[in-house]
Amino acid sequence: MTAAISLRDGGSLPATGFGFWKVDPGAAADVCQTAIRAGYRHLDCACDYGNEAETGAGISAAISSGAVTREDLWVTSKLWNTYHAPEHVGQACRRSLQDLQLDYLDLYLIHFPIAQEFVPFETRYPPGWFHDPDAAQPQMKEVRIPIRDTWQAMEELVESGLVRRIGICNFGTSLLRDLLATARIAPAVLQVESHPLLVQEKLLRYCQQEQIAFTAFSPLGPASYYSLGMASESDSLLHHPVILAAAEQHQKTAAQVLLRWGIQRGTSVIPKTSSEERMQENLATADFELTEAEMSAISGLDRGQRFNDPGVFCESAFNTFCPIYE
Repeated sequence: MTAAISLRDGGSLPATGFGFWKVDPGAAADVCQTAIRAGYRHLDCACDYGNEAETGAGISAAISSGAVTREDLWVTSKLWNTYHAPEHVGQACRRSLQDLQLDYLDLYLIHFPIAQEFVPFETRYPPGWFHDPDAAQPQMKEVRIPIRDTWQAMEELVESGLVRRIGICNFGTSLLRDLLATARIAPAVLQVESHPLLVQEKLLRYCQQEQIAFTAFSPLGPASYYSLGMASESDSLLHHPVILAAAEQHQKTAAQVLLRWGIQRGTSVIPKTSSEERMQENLATADFELTEAEMSAISGLDRGQRFNDPGVFCESAFNTFCPIYE
């Protein structure tokens, strides 16, 4: 039984999930079934990943085979930036449910605190970041939609039974405070980038104070960003002496140490791999505990290094300056 993070409503979020970001659509159905077979019950999906239909086929096959029941699984999806207008929130959720072949989501998250111009499903799905990719100089097209308006539509999804819980991604403490001031249903989960180079200690403490579960994406650090030109191998945590020393001490891999650090500090983690052996390895973190000195040394690697930063990549990749953290 894997560890779990307690939620304010009495539920629990499996501490180790499987992330579908960058999983090739052609492989997603098989990868999904392999992950479930390996023991994953927390599946982290999103419209923007472009593989929900294929992931849904994998979920359906796993349920049909008797490997799991729907109730065994925790499935997360995310509202894309182009669907922030209240009239589009339900449409977007229903499309994700249709693709995932599910009647409800365990968690639905606002993917970014960025609202973009609506793109109809028949024009392009998923819509991506560009408003018109075929334009001579394609750009993002932001619109002014208050998060409060989007959140009220998210709350209606809970009340209608389409989703069990709602939450946010990529929010800082100021946005969280503002959201909590008006929310009828408080966010259950915040998902943000976090690893030893980006510890986010104050944000984690604030979430724990407010009973908001904290999920760390990119828990192994920069590896997912090499192919995107957003990090270099010199940033690697998998070869860092502090991580390797702990791995040797506990006879574990560097990845297991990084995931254990995240879980031990009270967060859920969503690593991604297509290798069944690595999937199993990433789940095997419950049989050891890092010492206080090891936890402190790993946290001491913090340098505020954010790899997934719209204030950087939107300008370089989408010709639009779009900072959200400053």
